[in-house]
Amino acid sequence: MAGLIAGVEVETVRRGLERVRAEIAEAAARAGRDPAEVELLAAVKYIPLEDLPTLREAGLTLLGENRAQELEAKASAHPEFRWHFIGQLQSRKVKQILPYAELIHSVASDSALRQLEKHGTPDTEILVEVNVAGEEGKAGIAPDDLPAFLERAPVRVSGLMTMPPFSDDPEDSRPHFAALRELAAAHGLTRLSMGTSQDFAVAVEEGATLLRVGTRLYGA
Repeated sequence: MAGLIAGVEVETVRRGLERVRAEIAEAAARAGRDPAEVELLAAVKYIPLEDLPTLREAGLTLLGENRAQELEAKASAHPEFRWHFIGQLQSRKVKQILPYAELIHSVASDSALRQLEKHGTPDTEILVEVNVAGEEGKAGIAPDDLPAFLERAPVRVSGLMTMPPFSDDPEDSRPHFAALRELAAAHGLTRLSMGTSQDFAVAVEEGATLLRVGTRLYGA
């Protein structure tokens, strides 16, 4: 896989984890939140399977994978971690993902809902991906389509996820995070997956409960 971050060292990851946790705590304090409300997920798309024990030794316990085949391989080899699926969801991959992911972050199509109805269980839990910025060609349902989409969901929807437009300025993500928070509140949903390495502090200030952080943890 191109772009792999191979040979990560325990102390490097520990330092990265300490820095990220400190920034989460500071952002939570600014927002009057308890940092314990915010769960840190380590994105491992670019971490090879053989380096996963290093992450465990450094103190990481919740991992997120973007690709169904990699999730199956990594979660099968390392069931000591909790696993989420955080990549773009292809409906034909739902059956492959379900045995390994305790949460799917990126449900955004009726074809995925049909597969969840067919293969899901009473314990299946998902987040709905919302394209709050209305970006052309980007995954996620439109905010106006959310109520009907939630009604059609055959499994438990506990929250929402979004990926704002990429920007070098974390503040550019704030209105999109705020919009997702308001959507979730309007529908009684409590989990918000938003914020990555470049903007997770802003996400915490705007109510994130799940952060998907990768490179900031690995010193890359």
